[in-house]
Amino acid sequence: MSTTELAEYAADYDYLIVGGGTAGCVLAARLSEDADCSVLLIEAGPDELGPPMADPGRWTSLMRGEFDWGYDYEPSAATGNRVIGIPRGRVIGGSSATNALLWYRGHPSDYDAWAAAGATGWDYASLLPYFKRAEDWQGGASSERGVGGPMRIETSPDPHPIAAALLLAAAELGLPVIEDPNGPSNLGAAYSNLMIAGGRRCSAAVGYLQPARDRANLRICCDSTAVGLVFDGRRCVGVRHLVGGAVRTTRARREVLLCLGAIDSPRLLLLAGIGDPAQLREWGLPVRAALPAVGQNLQDHPLLMGLNFRAKAPLGPIRDNGGGAMINWCSDDSLPAPDLHAFVVQGQHAEASLARAYGLPANSPDGDSGGSGGSGDSGESGRSRGEEAVFAISPGLMRARSVGRLWLASADPRVRPRIQPNFLGDRSDLEALMSAIDTVLDLAATQAYADLIDSPAMPPGRLSSAEQEAFVRATCSTFFHVAGTCAIGPVLAADLTVHGVDGLRVVDASVFPSLPSCNTTAPVIAVAERAADLIRQGAR
Repeated sequence: MSTTELAEYAADYDYLIVGGGTAGCVLAARLSEDADCSVLLIEAGPDELGPPMADPGRWTSLMRGEFDWGYDYEPSAATGNRVIGIPRGRVIGGSSATNALLWYRGHPSDYDAWAAAGATGWDYASLLPYFKRAEDWQGGASSERGVGGPMRIETSPDPHPIAAALLLAAAELGLPVIEDPNGPSNLGAAYSNLMIAGGRRCSAAVGYLQPARDRANLRICCDSTAVGLVFDGRRCVGVRHLVGGAVRTTRARREVLLCLGAIDSPRLLLLAGIGDPAQLREWGLPVRAALPAVGQNLQDHPLLMGLNFRAKAPLGPIRDNGGGAMINWCSDDSLPAPDLHAFVVQGQHAEASLARAYGLPANSPDGDSGGSGGSGDSGESGRSRGEEAVFAISPGLMRARSVGRLWLASADPRVRPRIQPNFLGDRSDLEALMSAIDTVLDLAATQAYADLIDSPAMPPGRLSSAEQEAFVRATCSTFFHVAGTCAIGPVLAADLTVHGVDGLRVVDASVFPSLPSCNTTAPVIAVAERAADLIRQGAR
C-alpha cells in the first residue's frame, strides 16, 4: 500500500496507534481483531521486512544505517565524555526488527517490584498470561511458557563452540546451568531464547502485524512521522503527521495510543504541553498537564564493550544471532536475584578507538560479519579477515541504580531531544561492573575455554582496582534498553492513560516504573498484550 497520497486515508479512525514498533504492531493486531472498530497504525520508518532484517546474523549491520534513528546519549565525564549511540529501529516492527533477537523476561521479582511501587495489576502473576499468550516456544507449553502465540521462540539447533563453552565454564565455577532462563529463576548460564522462525527473524511486524495486514479495518501508514497531538479541551482527539511530505491531521473517535518508545513518546507529550511546566515555558509551550516526571526516570542497562580474547583457531561462520548463550549472577551474595549478565560474541566487541589501542584486528568492512552478540549490545564488532580471530564475553549490569533523563532541545518537532542516561552516576554501579571483569576472566580461564582461547586481548590480563575502574569507564556503553520516561505512577494511571488528559495512553517501554533485568522486547510485548485487553475493556 502506498503511503504517499493523502486520499488513501480516512479522516478519522476509532484508534490511532502512533508508532509501528514492537508495541504498536501488537496493538494493531489485537485491536483490529474487532471488526467493528477501525485502526490506523502510523510509523515514521519504511514498511520493510526483508533482508537484512530477516537474517539473524546480520543485525549489527543495521545500526547507524537507514533503519536506525541514530540517537546519541549526551557525553558524561563518568564515561570519558564519549558520545554513546543508542540504536533504535526506524522501520515497521521498530527495534524488534533490528535488535539482537533476544527473548528474555528477566526475574519475576522485576514485575512484582512494579506492583509494590503502586503499579497495580502489573506484577508477575498478572503479566505471566500475556508472556505466554505471545509465545510459540519450541520447548512446549508449561506453567511458565506458552505455545501457539505470534512470536516463535527457539534456541540454537547447533550452538557455536564459544556459546557451548560458556555453559561448561559456568559449571566449573559452581554456577548453575539452567535449561530455561525464562523460568522461575534466571540465575546461571543458559542458551539464549531467540526470536527466530525457520532461520529468519520473527519480529513483532512478522509475528503480529503480518497476519493482520489484510483486515479491512486496519490501515498501515508508513514513512509518516508524527509531529503533534490534537486536543479538544482536555481530550486528545487526533494526531498531526506527515504523509507524502504534507502535514495531515487524522482524528481518533476513541483513543490515541502512543507507542513511540522511551525517547519519542515523552518527546511528543512534551511538545503537546504535557510535562514539567518550567521546561514547557522555556520553549514557549502551553502547559496542558503539569507532569514534571515526563522524560525523567530514564533507565538503561550499562554494558562493557567488551572483554575480548584471541582465539586459537578461526571461529567459522556466524551462527544464530552471533551470540547464543548468556549467564546471570550476583555481584553480592546477599542479593535476592542476579544483577550481572554476560553473553558471548562470535567476534570482536569493541569500539574502534579501543580496538586500535589494544591492538585488535580491524573490523570487517561490511560491518555484519561478527555479530555483536547476544543481548542487544551496540557498537562495532566483527572478526578479522586475516589470520587472527577474536571473540568476546561481554558483561553488563541489569540492576543499575543510576537514573537519567530526557528533555527538549527545541519546540521544533524536527529537533531531537537531549538524552542523558547518567551511566555510572551511582558508585555502586561502577563497583558491580568492576567485579564483573574478574568473573568473566575467571570464566575464560576455565578448562571449558582452554582449547578456544589463546590469550586475553582486551584487557590483556588481570587488572588492579584502579585499572578496572578505568576499563569500565572507557568501555561502558549501552544495551539500548531505554525505558521509564513515562512511568506508571507519576505520568500514567495503572491503565496506561495519561494523567490530566483524556483519550490518550502510552504503551511501550517508557511506561516501565523500573527497568526489568532483561532485554526489553518480551516485556514490551507483554505490556502491549495487557494494554490491548485494558483498551477493549474500556471501550465496552
